[in-house]
Amino acid sequence: MKLLEGKNAIITGASRGIGMGIAKVFAEHGANVAFTYSSSEAPAIALEKELTAMGVKAKAYKSNAASFDDAEKLVAQVLEDFDGVIDVLINNAGITKDNLLMRMGEADFDAVIEINLKSVFNMTKAVQRTMLKQRKGAIINMSSVVGVKGNAGQSNYAASKAGMIGFTKSIALELGSRNIRCNAIAPGFIETEMTDKLDDKVVQGWRDGIPLKRGGAPEDVANACLFLASDLSAYITGQVLNVDGGMLT
Repeated sequence: MKLLEGKNAIITGASRGIGMGIAKVFAEHGANVAFTYSSSEAPAIALEKELTAMGVKAKAYKSNAASFDDAEKLVAQVLEDFDGVIDVLINNAGITKDNLLMRMGEADFDAVIEINLKSVFNMTKAVQRTMLKQRKGAIINMSSVVGVKGNAGQSNYAASKAGMIGFTKSIALELGSRNIRCNAIAPGFIETEMTDKLDDKVVQGWRDGIPLKRGGAPEDVANACLFLASDLSAYITGQVLNVDGGMLT
């Protein structure tokens, strides 16, 4: 059964890692996918072709989610390209600029807040009008276990992800009466091309500290997104779903 048959989804930051995993799982379940990238065009075009080959409509857009103007232009173009309907928004775009507070520059703090947190405001506000008219919609914000428990050397990242959780709960309260749901996912240690660059002993140390004794895969997060985007979660809003192998247990 295809859980998202014929639905239109926007996924920010989907040309690699978790975002790419979400795009593929959504396409497998029949969703048309509009997704953004911010730098290299080649991976985005390759993903667009891969998704289209699955029999759905897919299109890549170069867009800076931290820019409110870009977000409004993106949503307007997606509405034009995807028959005027947006069923699902996945706010996934994000960066890290880790450092201890005593060494962290103001620019690194600001950049993480703008790209990780302000982008969620930008995109949610930009799709709100359409979803209100439709009287339906699902918004999913990609937070982190770090936003729940904090982490030394990641005060900027933790602040952005914790802010996302507060934003999620507030929007769930504001838009619930119009059948628009807003939830957050808090991934734990997810193994992507970024973690491939870490020392093997460091990665194994992370795995050993997780009750399930393994890192997660992008598909693990994507399947949680699938659940929250589909009618299977029709009575769930304002929640934070930890996808962490039991890390926060």
